[in-house]
Amino acid sequence: MKVSDALVTELARQGVKYIFGVPGEENLDLLDSISRSHIPFVLTRHEQAAGFMAATIGRLTGKAGVALSTLGPGATNLATAAAYATLGAMPAIFITGQKSNAFRKQGAFQIVDTVGMFKPLTRFSASIASEKMLTPLLKKAFAVAEGERPGAVHLELPENIAAMDFPKPDKTPILTPLPVPPNTHALVSAAKALLRAKRPVLLIGMRANTPSVARELTLFIQETGIPFVTTQMGKGVVREDHPLYLGTTAVTSGDYVHTLLGEADTVLCVGHETVEKPPFVIKNGNPLVIHLNVARAGNEPVYIPRIEVVGDIATGLRMLKESLKGENEWEQGWFTNGQRETETCTKEKSSSPHFPLLPQRIVADIRSAMPETGIVTLDNGMCKLWFARSYRALGLHTLLLDNALATMGAGLPSAIAAKLVHPKRKVLTVCGDGGFMMSSQELETAVRLKLDLVIVVIRDNGFGMIQWKQEADGFKKFGLSYGNPDFAAYARSFGAKGHRVTQAKEFLPLLTKALGEKGVSLIDVPVDYSENAKVFTKLTKKL
Repeated sequence: MKVSDALVTELARQGVKYIFGVPGEENLDLLDSISRSHIPFVLTRHEQAAGFMAATIGRLTGKAGVALSTLGPGATNLATAAAYATLGAMPAIFITGQKSNAFRKQGAFQIVDTVGMFKPLTRFSASIASEKMLTPLLKKAFAVAEGERPGAVHLELPENIAAMDFPKPDKTPILTPLPVPPNTHALVSAAKALLRAKRPVLLIGMRANTPSVARELTLFIQETGIPFVTTQMGKGVVREDHPLYLGTTAVTSGDYVHTLLGEADTVLCVGHETVEKPPFVIKNGNPLVIHLNVARAGNEPVYIPRIEVVGDIATGLRMLKESLKGENEWEQGWFTNGQRETETCTKEKSSSPHFPLLPQRIVADIRSAMPETGIVTLDNGMCKLWFARSYRALGLHTLLLDNALATMGAGLPSAIAAKLVHPKRKVLTVCGDGGFMMSSQELETAVRLKLDLVIVVIRDNGFGMIQWKQEADGFKKFGLSYGNPDFAAYARSFGAKGHRVTQAKEFLPLLTKALGEKGVSLIDVPVDYSENAKVFTKLTKKL
């Protein structure tokens, strides 16, 4: 057995189901080892897409996804995906090749400090500099990637080390860490603060995205009657057709949801991290903020909780619920006006015949077409804000978006990974034309994998979000428009089906048909973003 065989054996033992990547000559031993294993290798058309796919595997399963690349440009192409996984708390292990660390007959050709490059982008970065380092470094890689604060880990494998003999694989049992319950004193303080509150609100954040927390949150809301809002990455943890759902923090300020948070006197933040952007500002100590998460809030000038309950979130919710049982005297229905306004804005113009389509119509039609268990992945851009605000997620991980790194280009790769994890569920990705063209080559990957996948490309022929902000800030229109290919023909050139919407009433039937068919389908949807200023810039109504 060689080192590369031992590495792949350990990946399989750790439960790795797929390896994504673009290999180079420095990976050939590793590629050979993968070919003789039971782990499928998914060749992607760009390393960045491989990293997005690995991160999405981690996000959906809680187990580290794996991506590989060669040295030099292959490794640098993984950098954005590493930041995406780390900021988004998605467990992933990125393995890069390297020339021999004993003798380099090609000198410094393609050599960069890969380990140093990945250190600020990952939770841990190291080179497997000898065969003896393989086992301890792999153990650490999985422990860190899947640990208290999940994220990306990077390992470099020099080609001479990969080819070395390895004495024997590691067979020590893999232990799952037990959850650490929160401090009882902190829980008592949190319960007292909530019992003193008159207008409490739950804020559900990105770290609440686990089945156990989702179950406890649903019970907590049901038994306490506390209304809830979500961050963008907390959508779907609790069903958003719940009567106590008040909306999603889709913009920084001025929207109805943010106004509601300002009206609350106590906010219980469950799994919230400021990497998602602070959804409110604490002024003169108000509202009182309770932080319930697996790690401390840290010293963030924009987020200073009065009480920190640190430990397993599900356990904390269960204990807090027992402390509050039957003892609340909170105001009932103080949020009704804001809830009504949020509902009105969600439904307004959702059936408009206007063409190009209004974003409200696009969101409504996709919600109508998708089953409750269907998964929608979003690229970053203007369409993401509309979906965050108006799409009702009805289950855990049914709306996947990134509001941590908020990178473009992740929508299609994320959908491919989601379909691999959940082959029987409907999967659809919504991409702006800008984000889609940053990873559109992965159409070929989806077709080659014979996936049933629908791609909706929202076309405005420009970088719409920045155009909106440019206009809102009073700048002249400049530097943000471009041309596009014939997207339907482009899809067909890869062996997918391609469609173009020419009037509003065509979209939902086309979408329903595509979701019922085998294979990859792309739908080109022209959009009119003239509603952006009204909905996102000028919403300052006080409730």
